[in-house]
Amino acid sequence: MNLGIYIYDDAEVLDFSGPFEVFSTAKRLAQADWNIFLLAETAGPVQARGGFPVCPHFTIDDHPPIDVLLVAGGIHTGELEKPAVIEWIANVASSAERVASVCTGAFLLAEAGRLDGLPVTTHWEDIPNLKARYPALEVLENQRWVNRGNTTTSGGISAGIDMSLFLVSELASPELAERTARQMEYRWQKQP
Repeated sequence: MNLGIYIYDDAEVLDFSGPFEVFSTAKRLAQADWNIFLLAETAGPVQARGGFPVCPHFTIDDHPPIDVLLVAGGIHTGELEKPAVIEWIANVASSAERVASVCTGAFLLAEAGRLDGLPVTTHWEDIPNLKARYPALEVLENQRWVNRGNTTTSGGISAGIDMSLFLVSELASPELAERTARQMEYRWQKQP
């Protein structure tokens, strides 16, 4: 299974590194054939929040097929103005088995038309803007994550870890999610 995490300049570090850690820990514990990787629009380092440099494994033009697409949050507004990125998200999301976002990554999925009519969430601070910009969404407050069908969105930062553990429980088993949280010494909030 290929799990691709889309990142960009000013992406929130824990929005992508938290899920990466969850999936890679679960892979190790289960000895699963999971390929977890980071993607960006172009090759070369991405400057995440706080000036944290990150080298993606692949670009949006050159990557393996993606079974699970996760879009990180952060200062996302520049990404919304990139037609090639939005089109890529729409195309990959339409063929992926699962689609997820952390925090303001929901804005990119919404811009790509992947959230219309679905219940979704984002970071509490960005909920009013998500509601205003995308009125076709059912934006829920006070939820760590929201799942409907093959689409899952989460609140910000640590909520993305809880959501990723939920995804492990769905992709593999609840027992593996529990073992992963224990290995990470993380207190999983199982209730959204």
